[in-house]
Amino acid sequence: MDRLSNTVRPYAWGSTTLIPELLGTAPTGEPQAEMWMGAHPGAPSRLDRGSGEQALSDLIDADPEAELGVAATGKFGPRLPFLLKLLAAGSPLSLQVHPDLAQAKRGYADEESRGVPIDAPYRNYKDTNHKPELICALTPFDGLCGFRTPAEAAELLARLDVDSLKPYVDILHAHPEEAALREVLTAVLGADPAEMAITVAEAAAAAERIGGDYAPYVSIAHHYPGDPGVIAAMLLNYVQLQPGEALFLGAGVPHAYLNGLGVEIMANSDNVLRCGLTPKHVDVPELLRIVRFEATEPAVLRPEASRSGEELYETPIDEFRLSRYSLAGDSPAQDSSAQDSSAQASPAQGAAPRDLTADTPQILLCTAGTPRANGIELTPGASVFVPAGEKAELSGTGTVFRATVVV
Repeated sequence: MDRLSNTVRPYAWGSTTLIPELLGTAPTGEPQAEMWMGAHPGAPSRLDRGSGEQALSDLIDADPEAELGVAATGKFGPRLPFLLKLLAAGSPLSLQVHPDLAQAKRGYADEESRGVPIDAPYRNYKDTNHKPELICALTPFDGLCGFRTPAEAAELLARLDVDSLKPYVDILHAHPEEAALREVLTAVLGADPAEMAITVAEAAAAAERIGGDYAPYVSIAHHYPGDPGVIAAMLLNYVQLQPGEALFLGAGVPHAYLNGLGVEIMANSDNVLRCGLTPKHVDVPELLRIVRFEATEPAVLRPEASRSGEELYETPIDEFRLSRYSLAGDSPAQDSSAQDSSAQASPAQGAAPRDLTADTPQILLCTAGTPRANGIELTPGASVFVPAGEKAELSGTGTVFRATVVV
């Protein structure tokens, strides 16, 4: 088991306070958006096995079966198939979707055949992998996820009483679900930029006058004035997660995180197609090919507790498996509603040791308290890498997230 040294990414949308508050460090005044834990080549975690710090990616490359296990290497190849993050949103992230595995492979092959440079700002597919992801809230966390029904979207737009939005309202009322959502999103993203900027300004002003349910869109418009993504955002479900609740985001589902601190885990990919709320490239034709135009009710996940004390966030994919241990008291079974407040229990009391040894690679992340992993004391924000087959035991008090794979 190795303590990890991790990189914090300073993206502009990041909160200046949420990650420092968790780590117990002083804010720098600069945004601290994501802390990456894993072997992604963009910012691999580092560890020291006695001969100085090395990148986790280099150690895996040197002996993938020893680090990842035979089963994981056989199923996913010689790489860690997930990336674990602390994500701290201080302002909205871009509105985006991710391709499924077949779409990613086709898109990557197409751009390779056309000679699109891998680092080109207009390139959509950086690899051949899909990018399902799961976000679990550590604080109240706001986001957008999946389409509203056309009727709900029409009502939200109609109440603004903005003339240039009325054609969209008519389309949402007049067409079947998939056709209505597709036609409106296509029209919004394809509109004349100058005219759309006026529409967004009028919609934002109306939303501010009305208040209430429109407050999230006022904030979005404040951060992205004139961006067509402001109108696109109104087509989506607004979701508020409480600490311990999570959202799974599969392929083709438009989404955006708005604010809050969470633990995020995803398949190891950089494939993103953006719909708006960004100065980056928006490839409208390719986006429309990937988006799933169907109304969905966001399924808020709550962890399912087992007798061992593990609280699992169930998802339909194998590249990652996220669970949580709320360590308090002597009983290994924990109420699944217990949140990070479990860290307030007396350190002397502690929890009975939990055996987490597995034949798959693991990353353990502490988010509260001072639990111990194989005797290594963890503090909030600290993490360790456990190679496949190595002993892993948790004890003490606090909250620990466990990331691994399904083989």
